[in-house]
Amino acid sequence: MLTANDIIREGDPVLRQVAEPVALPLSDEDRATLEDMLEYLINSQDPDLAEQYDLRPGIGLAAPQIGVSKRMFALHLIDEKDQEYSLGLINPKIVSHSVEETHLEHGEGCLSVDRSIEGAVPRYSRITIKATTLDGENIRLRLRGIAAIAFQHELDHLNGIMFYDRIEGFEDPLKKDLS
Repeated sequence: MLTANDIIREGDPVLRQVAEPVALPLSDEDRATLEDMLEYLINSQDPDLAEQYDLRPGIGLAAPQIGVSKRMFALHLIDEKDQEYSLGLINPKIVSHSVEETHLEHGEGCLSVDRSIEGAVPRYSRITIKATTLDGENIRLRLRGIAAIAFQHELDHLNGIMFYDRIEGFEDPLKKDLS
């Protein structure tokens, strides 16, 4: 079982790499990794398990966040219309998006970031995505609201982008420390 100690924190170079495509059909190792990521999210949202195992609650987790530079991530959330998304996605991509943008009112957080960072993170309001599921099914989904935002946040991780890179005017003190 993954715990908070397995999650890579900002500043680790793996979070700035573009992740490699995942070979299909899924290897047993990649399947187990993605299943573990989804299990972490499910457990982290159960107050008793989160407290017992010191899990920070999350709705999305990308493979680079556990040190695996591969194009896969897990989502576990319920959107504004009570639609549940509990998915492990392989080689996900956005195939179309709205011109309209949105953002979370109180900003975004990240399991790899242990500090509070204020600012609006612009995201597409609606997206259509393609990916392969844990079951090997090729899917196409239309997402909006929190599901669309979470998908874009995790996809950014696969491209070496942190959410605060998208906040206008934000200067990351960690980048200065690395130069």
